[in-house]
Amino acid sequence: MSEVHLTDESFQSEVKDYKGVVLVDFWAPWCGPCRMLGPIIEDVAKDMGEKVKVGKVNVDEEGSLAQEFQIMSIPAVYIFKDGQVVESMIGLQPKESYIDALNKHLG
Repeated sequence: MSEVHLTDESFQSEVKDYKGVVLVDFWAPWCGPCRMLGPIIEDVAKDMGEKVKVGKVNVDEEGSLAQEFQIMSIPAVYIFKDGQVVESMIGLQPKESYIDALNKHLG
């Protein structure tokens, strides 16, 4: 599944109302580690295929979402299951960490 650009308007339907597992990457274009994480998240989306939805939130453009989830440090990757946060990972992690976390919440 490809990445979804998430906004204040789309977050409810794409993440909170979604039945299944969603990985959300909170990032900003000026953040070096966020830019390094981008290709990793793209690989995760390809590897996980239709099993998970992957979305990105630009915290500069979607400040209310950053506030709602108390994002203090980026990159921040949150995993949602059936609309609820089940795990969060702060900072740059290896690809396997994200895949392991997603697999833990599938099924």
